[in-house]
Amino acid sequence: MTNSEILQRWYDEVWTNGNLDAIDEMLGVDVEAQGIIPALGISRREFSDLVEAIRGLLGPIKVELAQTVEQGDWLAARTSIDTEVPETGRPIHVSGHVMARFENGQIVESFYQFDFFSFFEQLGQLPPDSLPICLTGQKLDWA
Repeated sequence: MTNSEILQRWYDEVWTNGNLDAIDEMLGVDVEAQGIIPALGISRREFSDLVEAIRGLLGPIKVELAQTVEQGDWLAARTSIDTEVPETGRPIHVSGHVMARFENGQIVESFYQFDFFSFFEQLGQLPPDSLPICLTGQKLDWA
């Protein structure tokens, strides 16, 4: 399998199918995913908690590798994620980026950028147009 195929399988098995056993199969023992939650790496052991938390918020998930660039054992990919709000069926579309290094068919190093702002806005957990509002200098305050 190419690194692109391995990464697509990662998204299909873990994120689309919810196969948490694939985490141990597909991630290296010492991997720590950087960037998913700023200032906090996610270990292989912690990944299942993250997957369950995010999948619990969503309907069916489809992840597409929209663009990929491979260099040696590294892969950079732009991801396109489609899902829906379970209660309403309202579609959610979010993009992200990942850079991953592979050894022996496993992801052994990874760096993620994911549009959580848009994601939580589309879920209804942030007000509409939160980003443009924040760019004006206004604050989002919760009572």
